[in-house]
Amino acid sequence: MKAMLSRRFISSWHHLRYIPLLSALTLTRGRAFELRSRALGRAIGWVMHWFPPARRRFERELLRVYPAMPRSQRALLSRDMGRNMGQTLFEIYHCAEFQAQRDKFSASGPGLAALEAARTAGKGAIIVSGHFGQWEAVRAVLKARGMETGAVYRPQTNPHYQRRLLAGIEAGGKPILETGTIGTKALVRHLRSGGFIAILLDEKYSEGMRLPFLGRPALTSLAAAQLALKYDLPMVPAYGIRTGDGSSFDVVFEEAIPHTDSHTMTQVFNDSLSARIRANPDQWYWLLGRWKGA
Repeated sequence: MKAMLSRRFISSWHHLRYIPLLSALTLTRGRAFELRSRALGRAIGWVMHWFPPARRRFERELLRVYPAMPRSQRALLSRDMGRNMGQTLFEIYHCAEFQAQRDKFSASGPGLAALEAARTAGKGAIIVSGHFGQWEAVRAVLKARGMETGAVYRPQTNPHYQRRLLAGIEAGGKPILETGTIGTKALVRHLRSGGFIAILLDEKYSEGMRLPFLGRPALTSLAAAQLALKYDLPMVPAYGIRTGDGSSFDVVFEEAIPHTDSHTMTQVFNDSLSARIRANPDQWYWLLGRWKGA
């Protein structure tokens, strides 16, 4: 009986937590894509600015990197980060429609040529990025160029978010592989068959190595570099940077990381993403708990 009541409570709690987002998505139906995206962005920006628990969590992480930042600047940054993440969430939930906005994407950087060379040679490739800007813009550019790219994702505990999020990610490119042993085996098969995969490397990985990230030790997975070395694949950092009014994207494919060892290669990526965040701190999702447990 207690177990059944507990399951009912958890189910009700998941539903209640999903209602605000569902309401926001419902209220914006019928509008143009950009208007709907900005509306959700403004809503989440408002929450980040005025909801104390969210602000405190944001500031706790931000002050690890910018301890001297004035309070007024932190407040503006929390609002801007919330707005960007709201737009990102909307675009992922409507990924097929997002990818159709091809005039909004520009692509550049030497890593793009490295990926095209891998495709021509029938080899797989690993694209590494983080929760920065609109990371799905990277896969949108590759898919438009005939290089459909799968992704690795961590399942959500809330089934309502999970359903919408997975459908959106799948629209961006397949296969979509869960973290864990089964997903890793499928990932290896995909890469060895010449497939491309995108991995976000800025989440805490409990079994990872403590490597500097934004100047502080962070538990970091070495898996992407290990796979690149083992199967002789290019490992290319790529970022979808919001520009203009936030609805256009400069997708930058940096130079493929030289093959050395997994620690060095992963640190090169950490330094790359750190530089992008310092240039545009409002475009990174500061609520990841990146340094927890390190």
